Amino acid sequence: MPSYTVTVATGSQWFAGTDDYIYLSLVGSAGCSEKHLLDKPFYNDFERGAVDSYDVTVDEELGDIHLVKIEKRKYWLHDDWYLKYITLKTPSGDYVEFPCYRWITGEGEIVLRDGRVEPWLPLEYRCQMPQGFTPRYPV
Repeated sequence: MPSYTVTVATGSQWFAGTDDYIYLSLVGSAGCSEKHLLDKPFYNDFERGAVDSYDVTVDEELGDIHLVKIEKRKYWLHDDWYLKYITLKTPSGDYVEFPCYRWITGEGEIVLRDGRVEPWLPLEYRCQMPQGFTPRYPV
């Protein structure tokens, strides 16, 4: 089973960290992964200024990774999170960066795109986008 190393960088601004649940899904040219909870037991994940790494194993080969979906769900109290970027190390050893550099407020899902991706998405991925997601470019 293919394994990816996901590195998540949290901003260093005051209150940039979060205690919320953070889930990740990968969208590649050959398929999509299941949703994975990013969590290390007995470790305070996503603290201000932290760079945390997680191993994500998927059931099947995903091909070239084009999108990363991040879902933030409330743990205890409402808090915002400043996500700088996500870096993905593929099973072949390549690194792909997904910049974010923004606050993620409340609960919900965001989609991060690698800068190397074409400015359109193939038809088969449109059905897998989050509800209400509208591409900035025509498909």
